[in-house]
Amino acid sequence: MTRRHAPLLVLMPLLLGLGPMCALSLLPTPARAAPAPAAAPAMTMNQAVKMAEKKFHARVIKAETQKDGGKSIYVLKLLNDTGHVRTVHVDAATGSVQ
Repeated sequence: MTRRHAPLLVLMPLLLGLGPMCALSLLPTPARAAPAPAAAPAMTMNQAVKMAEKKFHARVIKAETQKDGGKSIYVLKLLNDTGHVRTVHVDAATGSVQ
C-alpha cells in the first residue's frame, strides 16, 4: 500500500460511520403539532352590546375589548334615558356581566 492511500484508510471508517447519521439528518423531521388557536369567544362584541342594552335599558355609546389576565373582556359604556352613564364589563368567554 502506498502512502498516497494512507489518509483514505484513516478517513474511510469515519466516513462510513458518519454516513448513516448524515442520511438520518436528511430525513424530514416529524411535524410538531401547531399550537392550538385561541378559543373563539363564546360571545361576540355585538352579542355583548345587544345583551347589555336589553339588560340595562340603555344605549352603548362606547365598546372596546381589553385583556385581563389572558381573558378577553368587553368594556361597554352605556347611556340611559335619564342621562346616567354606566360602565359594564362582559366576560367574552362566559358572557357574565361584572
